[in-house]
Amino acid sequence: MIPVGDDAMLPPQVGDTVVTVGTFDGVHRGHFDVLARLCARARATARASLLVTFEPHPLELLRPGAAPSLLTTHDEKLAAIAASGLNYIAILPFTRELANHSAEQFVDLLLLGRFGMRELLIGHDHGFGRGREGDVELLRALGALRGFGVDVVAPIETDDGDPVSSTRIRRAVECGDLVLAAEGLGRRYSVAGTVVRGAARGRVLGFPTINLVPESPRKLLPPDGVYAVAVESRHGRFGGMMNLGGRPTFGDDDRVLETHLFDATGDFYGDHAQVAFVARLRDVQRFNGPTALRAQLARDEQGARRALTLDAEPGNLKGSMRVPPSTP
Repeated sequence: MIPVGDDAMLPPQVGDTVVTVGTFDGVHRGHFDVLARLCARARATARASLLVTFEPHPLELLRPGAAPSLLTTHDEKLAAIAASGLNYIAILPFTRELANHSAEQFVDLLLLGRFGMRELLIGHDHGFGRGREGDVELLRALGALRGFGVDVVAPIETDDGDPVSSTRIRRAVECGDLVLAAEGLGRRYSVAGTVVRGAARGRVLGFPTINLVPESPRKLLPPDGVYAVAVESRHGRFGGMMNLGGRPTFGDDDRVLETHLFDATGDFYGDHAQVAFVARLRDVQRFNGPTALRAQLARDEQGARRALTLDAEPGNLKGSMRVPPSTP
């Protein structure tokens, strides 16, 4: 997958394209189904596949108070989409000027004029342009006039018949329902960021940790607690246990993400790491001093290792990014 440059122009050798448009926050199973169909159609017609998406999230500009927390930051979105086989991704800055484009202007100036679109794939409930006026009916009418095809992709449904959506997954993460979130995503919910230096209390306790700072402060995190996690870094893949929240035993209320890695060595400072949430072990608690905390951490390690062992059994979702099967 090749990101389009800052000028939002495709390389000159790229001809006609098959395009989809959307925010794709979460890059969930429904998004992967659209991308799978997009790539299959592009291969069948010898065209390039292109995703046109936006940053920041449109609601951050249009209704800041209603803007959702992010399921995927910029880098997390790129990493997830890269697994789809997509040829190109264009990330357009969402500005007032762009927000004021009518659907017809968006199609003519951008999708046709800039990106050479010959086919458009959209979700069943998609809309773009000023006031989301670019619905299926309008786009098909424009397609008939401008000479491009429009294909509407039906939603992927959950076991209970509801469409998989970013809103549903976001609610699951907010409530700490890791299973429901993973079912919608097709992978464990995760957070990626940079490892920074902490207070080194874990090392003193015999449980050294890496402290992770997410790429964006708007990244959605599950409720505070202690979690079994799966970690990917340049040093390899590790199981571990994460404390998400404060450290009340030491009178520290700052919300941090500190992870003790199992069977790991090396210097992680400054590294990029991805931490996938596997299971919630307990609430954040205050203990009567380091000795009681150390004993609880030993129990947490046992619980986390058990959870990771169960997670590794065939049929369970793993912490790493993976594309669910899809039939174009």
